[in-house]
Amino acid sequence: MTVQAWTFIMVGISFALYIGVAIWSRAGSTREFYVAGGRVHPVLNGMATAADWMSAASFISMAGLIAFMGRDGSVYLLGWTGGYVLLALLLAPYLRKFGKFTVPDFVGDRYYSQTARFVAVLCAIFVSFTYVAGQMRGVGIVFSRFLEIDIVPGVLIGMGIVFFYAVLGGMRGITYTQVAQYCVLIFAYLVPAIFISLLMTGNVIPQIGFGSTLADGSGIHLLEKLDGLSTDLGFAAYTSGQKSMIDVFAITAALMVGTAGLPHVIVRFYTVPRMRDARTSAGWALVFIALLYTSAPAVAAFARTNLLTTVTDRPYSEVPGWFKNWEQTGLIKFEDKNGDGRIQYVGSSADGENELTIDPDIMVLANPEIANLPGWVIGLVAAGGLAAALSTAAGLLLVISTAVARDLLKKGFMPEISEKRELLTARITAGVAVIIAGYFGIDPPGFVAQVVAFAFGLAAASFFPAIILGIFTRRMNKYGAISGMIAGIAFTACYIVFFKFVRPDLNVAEYWLFGISPEGIGAVGMVLNFVVAATVSKFTPAPPASIDALVDRIRAPGD
Repeated sequence: MTVQAWTFIMVGISFALYIGVAIWSRAGSTREFYVAGGRVHPVLNGMATAADWMSAASFISMAGLIAFMGRDGSVYLLGWTGGYVLLALLLAPYLRKFGKFTVPDFVGDRYYSQTARFVAVLCAIFVSFTYVAGQMRGVGIVFSRFLEIDIVPGVLIGMGIVFFYAVLGGMRGITYTQVAQYCVLIFAYLVPAIFISLLMTGNVIPQIGFGSTLADGSGIHLLEKLDGLSTDLGFAAYTSGQKSMIDVFAITAALMVGTAGLPHVIVRFYTVPRMRDARTSAGWALVFIALLYTSAPAVAAFARTNLLTTVTDRPYSEVPGWFKNWEQTGLIKFEDKNGDGRIQYVGSSADGENELTIDPDIMVLANPEIANLPGWVIGLVAAGGLAAALSTAAGLLLVISTAVARDLLKKGFMPEISEKRELLTARITAGVAVIIAGYFGIDPPGFVAQVVAFAFGLAAASFFPAIILGIFTRRMNKYGAISGMIAGIAFTACYIVFFKFVRPDLNVAEYWLFGISPEGIGAVGMVLNFVVAATVSKFTPAPPASIDALVDRIRAPGD
């Protein structure tokens, strides 16, 4: 059976599963649409949280970035996993005890201001659309390669699936669909990792294979082999770091606090019955997340080694089928610059000219083909990539619809709106958001993980300080919170837009502020937010006594 046939089978079965779960768990009230009725079991919620959080960036792009960046790619592992711990221990229990549905709800009530609520709504929509761009790009990549259709119809199919279970089921439908999606994506990630680890190192556990000797009898360790291959071609050693310490620190910090400020993850802690369930759910989510994240460095090293040994200095006429399959997508390109018919893949320090261009986003998806694994494994990976992208996209679209229907209309412009009309508005908003997200998938602004990193930076610069100060300080008032959020997200967004879109030719370390790249500038935006918020709050009236009581209630022990 062909790879395409296996892919159709695997993707078809998974889509049928998602649609069936969505029909079974469709929402019948606004509470079920927004927070699944607050009755999800902690283990299932942990699984759904893991699927919601492990987006296309985690499944498709992270190992690809590590494969090309080497040790520098560890910023994504450190930032995203560390950020989840920060969220689980520092924010989740308090926000769950607050008892409202959304981050704008918290900001609006804690800072006793509709203006603060509307600023938070705008931040949530901006962050969510930036994040969802990466997910829809992932959907397009999977469809364009494995189902051998153009990216446009591929994205449209993905939009249709998300529209069905997000608009019909709301958070209740999304939650149980994400449980199924987690099972698909983790199985799809680990099966090829185990296969390749056995083939290359003889170890069934990829995490152990990552530090083991190769199974070819040479006695050379995998990383030693990869370092040699890289340096021979003129690249830096795989285990060496090229980024400056301050940029590594800034990117890691931005990803950490951005994780803790992501609205689609925070809302997950409202879907369980009690505050202690929120803690339990966070613990289970960390376990489920660790299964993929501890495997990613091994997958990256396997993929990079196989790539370098498969195509480097080989006649183009003899390249394996996977190379030409991916070449048709435009995500891998060969340009014979010296006319010798051989593929020359070299780093900047090597003699000669590089003739191979590889999009990092293909590495996890192409890895099973490069290793010549069975067709059903390749189809399974395609289904897993779609599961990762669609699960997070659904959560983000729900954040957007909730921000508009509940926080903007119900809590703002139309407080008398009926529950039925509010639910209808939320569903219409989700549908419009799906269309906009589809455009981002067709015309994406960058690599999956790169785009997602920008979203984390924007969340770090906007939500995190407002939430932290709202929970742990009584003196922070609405003027400080509003000023801080505006200053943080405006600075971060302008910095990213300038270096990535206005003047990409200046996007090098010598022009960056303090040597910090656009991926890490959210950390500076966060500090700016804190400083502006604290300064403005100091010179403006203190919050009313009712806010002191609210802070005490949130921070008091117990459910």
